[in-house]
Parts: sequence; C-alpha cells; structure tokens
Amino acid sequence: MLTDLPNLLTLSRILAIPVLVALVAIRTPMGDLAATLLFAAAGITDWLDGHLARARHQHSDLGRMLDPIADKLLVGATLMLLAGQGRFPDGALYPAIVILLREILVSGLREYLAGLRVGLPVTRLAKWKTGFQMGALGTLLAGDDVGALLHVPLPVALIGEGMLWVAAVLTLITGWDYLRAGIRHVQVRSNNHRAPGREVPESGP
Repeated sequence: MLTDLPNLLTLSRILAIPVLVALVAIRTPMGDLAATLLFAAAGITDWLDGHLARARHQHSDLGRMLDPIADKLLVGATLMLLAGQGRFPDGALYPAIVILLREILVSGLREYLAGLRVGLPVTRLAKWKTGFQMGALGTLLAGDDVGALLHVPLPVALIGEGMLWVAAVLTLITGWDYLRAGIRHVQVRSNNHRAPGREVPESGP
C-alpha cells in the first residue's frame, strides 16, 4: 500500500529533491547547510524504509519499484546539481560521470532481467559503495563554506572528492559484477531455449 510507512519514507526522498535544488540554488552557507542536512535525512530514509519493511513484513511490489527509483533520482539530481553549480573540486567530475553511468547500466540490467523474472541481489560491496557515495555527495553539498560556518578546520570539499573517488572505484567493481551476472543469466536463458539440433545427412549426387 502507498500509505505504508516504508513507502511513505521512500516517497519522501523523491519529494525532497526539489527542496534540495532550491536550497543549493540560494548559494549561501546556510542554504548549503540545510541542503546537506536534508540530503543526510534522505540517506537515512534509504536505510530506514528497508529496515521497517522487513520488521513489519510490509514488502510490496510498489516498494520494490519505488525504492531504486527514489535512490537514482536523488543521486542523479545531486550529481547534476553539483556539476551545474560548479561545486565539484578539480577532478571530482570524472568519478561523478562513472557513478552516473553505472546507475544507468544497472537500471537497464534490472529492467531487462525483470522481464525474465530474475532479480539482481544487492551485494555487501554495493552497500559499501552506497555508503561512500552518499557520504561523498553530502560532504560536497556542504563544501568549504559550511565548514567555515561551523568552524570545522578541515578541507571539506577535498574530503568529499576523496570519498567520491572511493565510491567510483567501488562502483566500477560492483557494476562489473552486476554486468557479469546479467550476461550469465542471458546465456543460461539462451542455452535453455536453444532447440536441440539434429544432423541432416547430405544428399548424394
């Protein structure tokens, strides 16, 4: 049901996107701080909705559909927002491209395999990737201005860039794992549907 708490939490991540965009567009340290806190809250709901769905036995097809959509919309919007606002430190754009392309790849694989009634389970390494990715994006949203506002004597943007590179490396590894799994399922399906051949003797002259 749409009104189940896990599904409402998932929907909240989608609804947070326009607010996040507006806060970053203000281009003030307080706006960036609010955007960072909103992004962090959205990231927490990503864990919480799955946890509640398991605890309350509220798994549903709607939730399974909305959850990856909400995640990819939030990550994609944040990546484009940071790039469009020129908020990436030097070199951070390249791991961002890797992450975005991987999301498209996995979405395509999941869509195809869903038609075969085959799922791609989330691996432990993929969960680590998500953790670094969300941490990196939240840190980059904060940037050095928020660090100065909070009197944090750390290169916040540089830390975010480093975390984004780690996320990009994990993205490549998990993306390759998912691609291999998808190809393996396609090959198995192709072999199962291949009609048994029968040799036909050549006709004589």
